[in-house]
Amino acid sequence: MEDMEDADARWLAAAMHSAFLLLVLGSAVRFLTRHDGTPLAPWVIGFTAALVVAYGAGLFVDRHLAWLTVVLALWVVLVVLAPSFAWSAIPLLVTGLRTLPTGQALALVAVITALVVVSQNRLADGFDPNLTIVPIAIALVTAAVITYMRRQAERLSESERRAGVLAERGRVSREIHDALAQGLSSQAMLLQAADQAWDRPELAREHLRAAERVGAANLSEARRLVQDLTPADLADATVEEALRAVAGRAGVPVEVRVDGAEPPLPQRVQSTLVRIAQGALANAREHADAGHVVLTLTYLDDQVVLDVADDGRGFLEAAPSDGNRGHGLPAMRVRAQQLGGRLTVESAPGQGTVISAAIPLETS
Repeated sequence: MEDMEDADARWLAAAMHSAFLLLVLGSAVRFLTRHDGTPLAPWVIGFTAALVVAYGAGLFVDRHLAWLTVVLALWVVLVVLAPSFAWSAIPLLVTGLRTLPTGQALALVAVITALVVVSQNRLADGFDPNLTIVPIAIALVTAAVITYMRRQAERLSESERRAGVLAERGRVSREIHDALAQGLSSQAMLLQAADQAWDRPELAREHLRAAERVGAANLSEARRLVQDLTPADLADATVEEALRAVAGRAGVPVEVRVDGAEPPLPQRVQSTLVRIAQGALANAREHADAGHVVLTLTYLDDQVVLDVADDGRGFLEAAPSDGNRGHGLPAMRVRAQQLGGRLTVESAPGQGTVISAAIPLETS
């Protein structure tokens, strides 16, 4: 889409530049053929050459107010010398409307239009209502169309900015839900276990040390979220190593299996796999009451597949019984879809749950 927009902009610019230069040259030829031998001819030729050079310079440098001022000054001199140069006003109107702020651009349109009206009536050797009304009407239409297009572009840009902000907020909320929520939940469970085993000091201390490790990992994760939202487990680690680290903090026995050789994966694909695993394991622990989970990472020729199967109580897919569980699944589904993949859920009451995320390698 961006390439098409750039191509359209280049085509429009080329058309406007060509039109202006052709109109200027046509005006010069008309003047010289109709006023052969006039003392003004060298001046017209000189100013025409200067205008073409100045305008052409804008094709190779950034066009700004100084450039536009020089071009307009040369054009005004030519219009005074030879009224037929007013024919090239429309490309200048468009350039001014696209370059200047709206207020200044409209003021410039009024000045150029007045100059065109005076010049056209000079060519007619007297006042002609048509040569007065038509330039004004053309200027009004040109100004209205260009101003409308500018404002529409500004509205579209603002709309895209707001959509980007909302998308980023959603992404951050998913990162926090999938990363920090799992660690905090595991820490709370370990602290509860330590409290229940308080009369057994060794066991209680073991739970406390585990809670301390989870807290340290959560702190590292929080810092990574602030920095770049990449899972802390992926720092200097492979996807398999990161998944094993996530499984080790799941608060439920997790068996990790890897099938196939890991190909080079972009960072965002690795992050997505880890985040989906975190969300699925959090669901298995918090909502499924699972006693065992199998996490399988499979590398195929055209895709990478992550399966998380638990032996928990399951649920009806059409109507999850736990609202919190329903919050995690949409987040995982969005993550997979953002990379052109898909997330499927198979579950039934009493038969556990299988969450499967497939991400195509060619679009990753």
